[in-house]
Amino acid sequence: MIDFHTHIFPEKIADRTLAFLASRCHIDPFTNGTAPGLTASTREAGLELSVVLPVVTKPSQFDSINRFALQMQDPEDGLLSFGGIHPDNGDYKEKLRYIRAAGMKGIKLHPDYQGVMIDDIRYKRIISYATELGLLISVHAGFDPGYPDCVHCPPRLARDMIHDVQPDRLILAHMGGYRRWDEVEEYLVGEPVWFDTAAVLGEIPDDQFVRIVRRQGADRILFGTDSPWAGQKEYVRYLRDLPLTEEEKLKILRLNALDLLGLSGEQQKEPEDRQSL
Repeated sequence: MIDFHTHIFPEKIADRTLAFLASRCHIDPFTNGTAPGLTASTREAGLELSVVLPVVTKPSQFDSINRFALQMQDPEDGLLSFGGIHPDNGDYKEKLRYIRAAGMKGIKLHPDYQGVMIDDIRYKRIISYATELGLLISVHAGFDPGYPDCVHCPPRLARDMIHDVQPDRLILAHMGGYRRWDEVEEYLVGEPVWFDTAAVLGEIPDDQFVRIVRRQGADRILFGTDSPWAGQKEYVRYLRDLPLTEEEKLKILRLNALDLLGLSGEQQKEPEDRQSL
């Protein structure tokens, strides 16, 4: 099983970063926000891999955040990190080429933390060129409790951007739009994008979740938790108990992620006992 949506921080700043975010978002973390904490959680949940999604909140953070991301490329420890980029990085093409050359599989964009609407030309350029380079693009979509005054990636604008840019490896987090799931059904279901389950299980009504999975197609849904802001083992258990078929669960928990990440060899063989998922 693979968790496609997690976050960690350098150990020297993890405590104060978690305290700040927990206070701002009114939520308690499930790990200490460090790489060892995530590795322990990943193993406890029975996951093969956690994908780390770093957020560059200022253009000046590009180098430090991506240096840290490169240190997290250790699948044997159960971690794999995307790179990060800010829409105000003027040399965005060079920076995206650096991320690809460094071997990272994709990038993370967070319109709320970066203060830019998803249909802004700066995002369109980044998403277009990242697509050209074959990078995956994970975008925070919908409401963010840390920035409640403006939703920078609502479903309708996300759809408009998709039609304009036509990315083929775009992941809209939080089932397409956190707490905007009626709009997701109106504007985004059927679009050629992936949704992840981060921070939504137990909050979105189960019947609506299953309906979106079936309408979008289970092969377009990725298991994610938003760790440390949700428990990985708790999310695995919750998804297992949903009224989905074993084939749908297998795709969501593992196969879709393997395909997008381009993992091969033994990892692509289906488990002999699907009930283990």
